[in-house]
Amino acid sequence: MHFGSIFVETLFGFFMLFIVAKILGKTQIKQLTAFDFISALILGELVGNALYDNEVGVSDIAFAVLLWGGLLYLTEQITQKFKGTRALLEGKPSIVIHKGKLQWKEMKKAKLDINQLLHLLRSKDAFSIREVDYAILETDGTVSVMKKTNYQMPNRHDFNLAPENVTLPFMLINDGEIIWDSLYEIGKDEEWLKEELQKQEINNFQEVFYAEYEKDKNLFVQGY
Repeated sequence: MHFGSIFVETLFGFFMLFIVAKILGKTQIKQLTAFDFISALILGELVGNALYDNEVGVSDIAFAVLLWGGLLYLTEQITQKFKGTRALLEGKPSIVIHKGKLQWKEMKKAKLDINQLLHLLRSKDAFSIREVDYAILETDGTVSVMKKTNYQMPNRHDFNLAPENVTLPFMLINDGEIIWDSLYEIGKDEEWLKEELQKQEINNFQEVFYAEYEKDKNLFVQGY
């Protein structure tokens, strides 16, 4: 009887969640907003916990899933009809790079540090911030990138040009702190870094939000 009850409740819960997901028109997992992600967890927990609680029956599962699904449906309808509620319920994109400059205030609001941003940029084939004109942090946590014209297609192959050596950029300063491992990796020391900053009229490391080194290029520096 115990296994039979679990079998029936599992099937019922599966079909209930399937129906609710179809009605709500959920997006793909990688496109879920934070609110959608939490909702998915709650729906799963409602069914999962009910399966192993002998005092909870099919009717209880149905009520909980339908209630939560109804609330989600109501939320979707509100955001569709009242545009002003979308920023509150769904969030809104944040411009984290604007005309090639890091927007550190927007990054702080989004709880996004420089390492996370660099990871997101690399996933868009942008290995250096200097390649990026605009970067927008979307509500689902991904980043949309518009590269500067010099780094956009067409590429060198389109013009039958010989390939060039590829160099990897290194982050040397992050939020006012020197990244010593990167500095040693490029074979430079603190004095060299100070001289490079002074060339750009910066006398203190703490004035620098982000600094990046790439071979045969000037030090890229972004202040606060």
